[in-house]
Amino acid sequence: MELNILKIASDTSNMKKLNYFTHSAKTRNPMCGDNITFKINLKKNFVKDVGYESKSCIYCQASASLLSKYILNKDLLSIGKTIKNIDDFYNNREIIIKGNLIKVFNKKNYKRKECIYLPVKAIYKALKIKN
Repeated sequence: MELNILKIASDTSNMKKLNYFTHSAKTRNPMCGDNITFKINLKKNFVKDVGYESKSCIYCQASASLLSKYILNKDLLSIGKTIKNIDDFYNNREIIIKGNLIKVFNKKNYKRKECIYLPVKAIYKALKIKN
């Protein structure tokens, strides 16, 4: 495991119970038992606040930390495009993940795909993003 993953996962600024939210979803990885709940406050198609709670491995926590920071103050269209890029990446298409997300979503961590992808599934489900 990379030290970088531990550092990312240790940023728990959005790991919080969000009392006011407009969208939420819980996902679980049946293979390992990881679970995560995302709660999102959406206003005029922009994410105004996000909180997540999880009982999960360090890879899932790192992914949740990065994604929660990424979607904050973003519009649904931008979030949808990024999630599609992540989907394409995991479906072996030649897509490059840009920005800080590359720290987790990369070929080096591909063996932990299910753990890293779990927060993506939760956001996808919560915001009902269509492919």
